[in-house]
Amino acid sequence: MRPTPSLSLQTLLALDAATCTAMAGLLTLAAEPIAQLTQLPPHLLFGAGLVLLPVAGFMALQARRTCVPRWAARVVIRGNGLWVAISLLLPLTHLVTPNAAGWTFLVLQALAVAGLALAEAQALHRSEGTMASGDKGETA
Repeated sequence: MRPTPSLSLQTLLALDAATCTAMAGLLTLAAEPIAQLTQLPPHLLFGAGLVLLPVAGFMALQARRTCVPRWAARVVIRGNGLWVAISLLLPLTHLVTPNAAGWTFLVLQALAVAGLALAEAQALHRSEGTMASGDKGETA
């Protein structure tokens, strides 16, 4: 059995930027139909889509770098973690009351984002492990 190849941090950031852009487009252009389907507030969906646009831009810029600064990778990873937490806490605290389709939407996208964050954290850890032991390493 061959081990699966690990994706680089840059590749994962590019994938994250692409999915972030796609979700931003979906949420901003189709907030009303998604709201009707999920019983999530349309202004929340639209606002979330708008927030994702600069985030995707930041990710895309970092993905193009030869060496991604550790701080930038950590910002993305922690931001993804925050997105997951908010996605689940909003309905759990009854700030929104989605129907079954809404719960499915929130949970599935939270799982996808959590998976990306985990993969990015592992890639960052791998890149830190390959650095010279004497290097204080501002980049990964």
